[in-house]
Amino acid sequence: MPDIPASRSAAAKTAEGVRLAATADVAWRDWGPYLSERAWGTVREDYSAGGDAWDSFPHDHARSRVYRWNEDGMAGFSDESQTWCLSLALWNGVDPILKERMFGLTGPQGNHGEDVKEYWWYLDGTPTHSWNTWRYHYPQREFPYGDLVAENARRGKLEPEYELVDTGVFAEDRYWSVTVDYAKEGPHDLLMNITVENAGPEEATIHVLPTLWFRNIWSWGYPENDKPVLRAEGGRIVGEHSRSGPLVLTGDGSAEALFCDNETNTERLYGSPGSPYPKDGINDHVLHGAQTVNPDQVGTKAALHYVLTVPAGGSARVRVRLVGAATLGVDTPAEALANTPVDVAKDFDRILERRRNEADKFYDATIPAAQDSEEYRVARQAFAGLLWGKQFYHYDVARWLTGDPGNPPPPPGRGDVRNGRWQNLNSHDVILMPDPWEYPWFAAWDLAFHCVTLAHIDPAFAKDQLLLLLREWYMHPGGQLPAYEWDFSDVNPPVHAWAAIRVFEIDGRTDFDFLARVFHKLLINFTWWVNSKDRERDNLFEGGFMGLDNISPLDRSSLTPDVGYLEQADSTGWMAMYAIDLLDIALRLALHDSAYEDIATKFLEHFLAIATAANSGIMWDDEDAFYYDVFHRADGVDLPVKVKSLVGLVPLRASLAYDIDLVGDALPGFRERGLWWLGNHPGDASLFHTRDIDGVRHRLLALIPPDRLVRLLGNLFDESGLLGPYGIRSISAWHRDHPFSLQVGDQVATVDYEPAESTTNLFGGNSNWRGPVWMPLNVMLVEALRDYDKLSPEEFAVEYPAGSGVTQPLRDSADDIARRLISMFLPGEDGRRPVHGWYDLLATDPRWKDNLPFHEYFHGDTGMGLGAEHQTGWTALVAHLVMTTPAASSASKRKDASK
Repeated sequence: MPDIPASRSAAAKTAEGVRLAATADVAWRDWGPYLSERAWGTVREDYSAGGDAWDSFPHDHARSRVYRWNEDGMAGFSDESQTWCLSLALWNGVDPILKERMFGLTGPQGNHGEDVKEYWWYLDGTPTHSWNTWRYHYPQREFPYGDLVAENARRGKLEPEYELVDTGVFAEDRYWSVTVDYAKEGPHDLLMNITVENAGPEEATIHVLPTLWFRNIWSWGYPENDKPVLRAEGGRIVGEHSRSGPLVLTGDGSAEALFCDNETNTERLYGSPGSPYPKDGINDHVLHGAQTVNPDQVGTKAALHYVLTVPAGGSARVRVRLVGAATLGVDTPAEALANTPVDVAKDFDRILERRRNEADKFYDATIPAAQDSEEYRVARQAFAGLLWGKQFYHYDVARWLTGDPGNPPPPPGRGDVRNGRWQNLNSHDVILMPDPWEYPWFAAWDLAFHCVTLAHIDPAFAKDQLLLLLREWYMHPGGQLPAYEWDFSDVNPPVHAWAAIRVFEIDGRTDFDFLARVFHKLLINFTWWVNSKDRERDNLFEGGFMGLDNISPLDRSSLTPDVGYLEQADSTGWMAMYAIDLLDIALRLALHDSAYEDIATKFLEHFLAIATAANSGIMWDDEDAFYYDVFHRADGVDLPVKVKSLVGLVPLRASLAYDIDLVGDALPGFRERGLWWLGNHPGDASLFHTRDIDGVRHRLLALIPPDRLVRLLGNLFDESGLLGPYGIRSISAWHRDHPFSLQVGDQVATVDYEPAESTTNLFGGNSNWRGPVWMPLNVMLVEALRDYDKLSPEEFAVEYPAGSGVTQPLRDSADDIARRLISMFLPGEDGRRPVHGWYDLLATDPRWKDNLPFHEYFHGDTGMGLGAEHQTGWTALVAHLVMTTPAASSASKRKDASK
């Protein structure tokens, strides 16, 4: 494993590293890619009586209706409070609407749930957003909105999704490759470089409209929110806002400035009079010549309209610059005009190239893979997607429930539909999102994974994000962390402590203040878990959803008492892991402050109680060598749910290694309490393993005793079962021919191996853990194997793959699984990246094949990307693997040397 702090030390000496270190004093983070790709169809914008978010604010309304909580756009930037927004609009001359935001199917429209139907990529980005690159492929033919909706509606669950490339709209390369580069000269001096390449065989014309607007805060009835203004002055767009101060947008060439109001087109949507220049005024003017832009060139939304005719294979570009008051050193728009250079091109290309080179040097110093390697490309684009996934997130639940003074009240009882007990939640922050289109809202456990990856390039922001969700305006007073916007009361796996430890380690193991701040809040959250999710008070847990969606034959979140309840191997494993992670944090803190010694003892005993319960009942199946859920039927019959899946692998993650002598000498009370426990619970001795390494005695605490571990790993490493060519499958391929069925009341619930999309409607049918490879738990299992390897007995080696006759240390098995995961994004012997699947255009065309998507999950047999196409959030963990996994050649040398 590379020395991560050392690599970060080298990165700190680069220009980007110096900027990053200065962010506490210089506002480099004030402006960033904080604009979501979708604000329509979200819970925040849902003011319906029944909670039908998709229909409450559909895509067809998005161009015409003002948003209440946040904005959306393509390749967008905004300030951190989203006072203003800057993004790109395009028109190919034939589409029925301007392309201002990404189009996709709603949950009910898609045959596998919601699904975006566009192709765009986040190609680069730096932590301070001094450099960002985005690319989009825009058809020259009319965008097939209706065809995509109709054909996906026709298809059933057993058929694949009908994608944009399937429509033939890209045939003959008739599309535009649009690249947007952002570079900051200073924190509030933003350069936007738009390049349009005509990939088609003929000359073509495209309309390019960089668009600036103010988020609407003035229509909701609060007198302190005065209405800002944009106006044309001397070929430039000048903004005046009481919160942001003056802004000046300048573009090169002879663009036409168009102005309208960021207000709802009430006539189009509701048949009532409103602004003559509404939100879609620029759209209607460009497409139809309508008199819907203000001839006085004033408003709250404005665009610079460029019409570019480009020969076949040629390209053209537009240069735009946005400068804020802090850079100008002025207080009024009039002063801003006098101090803003008219020549936007001056130094533009020099600044662009300098920031690009600085980004190269930062990542060259950060990523251990060679700069010309495919692993380097994968990691860098994964980091970019994670950074582009930062979004401004605004949601005041109390205000959402009661309504705004300037608008009609919401329907009664809407708090009974969702989120009614979360009136403490009041978010107005920039947060790392799972996906800027499909999941444009934070999710508690997704965020933990995001932070582990981000810590490699920006540990300060990663720590701030972990702390943010523990603050009182997120954490419920009862101690629960909000799961995600669709239902804050749902339960996500408790991985926050694990993430905090990993971030602490990646950051150099010195920030004990961060560790203590996290620990204090997690004590409250752990107590909530113990009090809420252990029905029988037997240390076996029932966490419902727990992140694994439809992996079970049962909907684990909706079992009713008349049917029975489920004690879950994964919930129990997660809680054992949570206890041992809090023990880990407590021991680290206690070595610096003895006040934490008692709480370390508490979590030692919590862990031992959970581990004992997990190993004592029928949750462990000795014949199958696997942990299973247990279904407690209402009639008193207890049935193991014998599905070999990730559910039974979560207990692997519950392990901790520490120096016996160091901890025992420094914390005698902890040592004595541990000895007392073992004296009174001798059966727990199997959970303690000791190993001498270079004269230092180390102890490994683990939920799984060594004899069970070897047998469980036999299941894990079986290539005809859980171990696939691209990582660990969510359900064993053994179930392909051996489905599992369970009698539940009058129904028979069945689960089998589904390597691709879900064939059921469970959880909306848009997530599938019935076979595909899923990055987060794969990474956690890889790290668990590495932890076991550090402190397992010298002679401990396991056959890998099972049945091969070859035994090797666990670290080599872990590294091989990591390389299988990374290989989904790497060109194979045929030059194709498995993630692109069967699509030749995506896999072989030079303009497409190196633009990497980071999907929600991956086909269990082929590695093809599935689910949400831009879930770089948790799938960015592939960069974490690149950062921590030796190259295959290095592993081979190590094996040779060991012989």
